[in-house]
Amino acid sequence: MINMIQFLEQNPSVVSLLKENKASLVGVTQVEQKAIVDSFDEDVCLESGFWY
Repeated sequence: MINMIQFLEQNPSVVSLLKENKASLVGVTQVEQKAIVDSFDEDVCLESGFWY
């Protein structure tokens, strides 16, 4: 999983394809994929160590 996230950090175009449902992550459930893609959104905020 860590390697996949590192790859996505280095290849933001793949994140865009995932957001547009033009690609998927093999071996990852839809829920996990949504969580990963959502983590790349700029709107995700971290305050006091808690995600909200």
